[in-house]
Amino acid sequence: MTNATRQGTLLTPEQVATARDAALAIQSGLDRTLYGQEELTRLVLVACLARGHVLLEGLPGLGKTELVKALATLLGIGFRRLQFTPDLLPGDVTGGHMLEEVNGVRRLVFHPGPVFTNVLLADEINRASPKTQSALLEAMQERRVTVMGETNELPQPFYVLATQNPIELEGTYPLPEAQLDRFLFKLDVPSIGRDALQSILVDRRGGKPPELKAAASAESLARLFAIVDQVFLPRAVAAYIARIVHATHPTSDLANERVKRYVRFGASPRAAIAIAEAARAHALMAGKPNVGFDDARAVAKAAMAHRIVLDYKARLDGVSGADIVRDTLAAIGEMEEALPSEVADAR
Repeated sequence: MTNATRQGTLLTPEQVATARDAALAIQSGLDRTLYGQEELTRLVLVACLARGHVLLEGLPGLGKTELVKALATLLGIGFRRLQFTPDLLPGDVTGGHMLEEVNGVRRLVFHPGPVFTNVLLADEINRASPKTQSALLEAMQERRVTVMGETNELPQPFYVLATQNPIELEGTYPLPEAQLDRFLFKLDVPSIGRDALQSILVDRRGGKPPELKAAASAESLARLFAIVDQVFLPRAVAAYIARIVHATHPTSDLANERVKRYVRFGASPRAAIAIAEAARAHALMAGKPNVGFDDARAVAKAAMAHRIVLDYKARLDGVSGADIVRDTLAAIGEMEEALPSEVADAR
């Protein structure tokens, strides 16, 4: 049995083209919302197609919240915003039980919280206490919420798109490693250039975002997800992903000197899964029916950097998780195996 048979039927060019056009229509709306951030919007949409959560980090005023609101509008699915503050409680996220009288009988009835939606904007998530942040752990991983022994399934699809301020700012709590690991991507939101600023001043009176219409629906998203699932992951690319993740561990025989010096714990197995799933979505958006080495490299930093636990020496020397990933990709290099031949054999 070939790899292609195990992973499902190979996609036709028509299926790939149709799905790519649908995805690019969504990205076009995101690019209209945020000028000069094409790389950011592309990766946000890649994470969406891979059904993963996204953590957006950047200074206030860069459009993080508007980006998430625009995504929910374009996807045509439910959206709720929750402002995280120091006094926010776990029940304010998940919901809770209230005593009600029904037909003369008093009983506890569960009232769903804001997490029961399709797209949850967790705004400034690192301003809430770790206890409140942990209320999202089960929801993000299991797509369900358990309160007082009662489990309730969340709507599908379900995304958490969280924003956070840099941890250097006052009044922030660092997200625990377990929480960070639930995010498929952690993306830095950079400042925009002069030309983009000029376009905002000319086109956006008072900074008002454009009026957007839905470019998708729950049904069309389900079809897109099914296409992404059929994008072929060759064995050579899977081996490459395994190598770059394994190389982030200081005890690995593939670890470079910087990894051995600065890393306490390398990227988790979830990082390898995240790269593989995101690479499938990235390949589809490029109009390809199979994943290439370039697709894995394109999503590796966003999927791995926040999952690497650094030693204190890294902070002193100004070394970040992104630096470790860049060094690792350079050290591993592209594998020698010929990807086209394997895909041809699989067909």
